[in-house]
Amino acid sequence: MNKSFDIPFVGLKQGKHHFKFEVGKTFFDDFPFSIIEGGNLIAEVELDKKETIMISNFIVHGNVEVVCSRCNEHANIDLNDTMTNYYKFGTETEEDENLFVLSPDEYKINVAQQIYELITVALPTSPKHKKGECNTEMVELLKKYQSKEKNEDIDPRWEKLNKLN
Repeated sequence: MNKSFDIPFVGLKQGKHHFKFEVGKTFFDDFPFSIIEGGNLIAEVELDKKETIMISNFIVHGNVEVVCSRCNEHANIDLNDTMTNYYKFGTETEEDENLFVLSPDEYKINVAQQIYELITVALPTSPKHKKGECNTEMVELLKKYQSKEKNEDIDPRWEKLNKLN
């Protein structure tokens, strides 16, 4: 994992501490099979250190480059989202996905994975260009094939199933 996303917490006093990270194309290159091609984001982490637990509030804002689900071209999608994670000190395992257990010999946390997850969860389920920005050739092809499908005779059994939606 990218060491520039490490937060050494051992020397921190109790209370709130702020960290800021720049997230760009090289960040996403560290995650194989990422649907995100690149981006220009700022990730801010507020770490509230207490005696037995640390609470981290993540804020991510900026834009990412993904493939448009309509025209299959690159699209910039604006993102702005938050997430909270908890880090507790101990040795037991936890089932909660937002609760991380830090062993007594750990001295830092790497927040790259949490930032990546926040970004991917913040993405729309079907990312698309804004209206009018899609590849016009592809949009025309889609219209052409969609109109052909509507004009074809439909088997009456399928027609009844389509009405169920």
